[in-house]
Amino acid sequence: MRYLCMIYATQAQMDAIPPAELPAFVNAHLDYDDELKASCKLVASEGLESSDKAVVVRMRKGKLSVTDGPFVETNEQLGGFYLVDADSEEEALHIAAGIPSVRVGSIEVRPVLAMRGDAAGGAQ
Repeated sequence: MRYLCMIYATQAQMDAIPPAELPAFVNAHLDYDDELKASCKLVASEGLESSDKAVVVRMRKGKLSVTDGPFVETNEQLGGFYLVDADSEEEALHIAAGIPSVRVGSIEVRPVLAMRGDAAGGAQ
C-alpha cells in the first residue's frame, strides 16, 4: 500500500537550522532517498519551495479565485513529501521516522486512496 509522508515545519523551525548545516541537512534527505530506493520502498520524493511561493486556486459558484500564499491558515507549511510503498502502516511510520526533517518539524503519514481497483493505493 502506498503512504504519503508529508513534511511540515514552521518557518521559525527551518530558520533555526544554521546556514552552515543546511547542505548536510539536504544531503541527509538525499541519502535517505537512496536508502529507500535500494529497498524498493520509495515511489517519489520532492522538496517544495517556501510557502511564500504558493498560490491557491479555488472555484466557488463558477467563479475562479487565485490568491497568493498557502492554503492552510497555520504557521506550519508543507515542505516536501515522500510517497512510499509500505507493507503496513507500521512500516510506513517506521519509514517516516527516518526522514531527516522529523528532527525539525513533523511528518504526517496518510494512506493513499486506492482508486479503480489499484491494490497498491493511488491512481496509476
